[in-house]
Amino acid sequence: MANKTVTVEQIGSPIRREESQRATLVGLKLNKLHRRATLEDTPSVRGMIAKVAHLVKVVE
Repeated sequence: MANKTVTVEQIGSPIRREESQRATLVGLKLNKLHRRATLEDTPSVRGMIAKVAHLVKVVE
């Protein structure tokens, strides 16, 4: 069975954000606006998305 994936797109800038939020975006393989990354859908990735929910959106 194939692993489930989730695609996230960066919609907010990390300028004037905490360093931990910037590091979370890098961990999600995002660093510029409107970039998309497809990641394995795990609880840790979901937690990272929740931490920067105001900067990213989940793409269907």
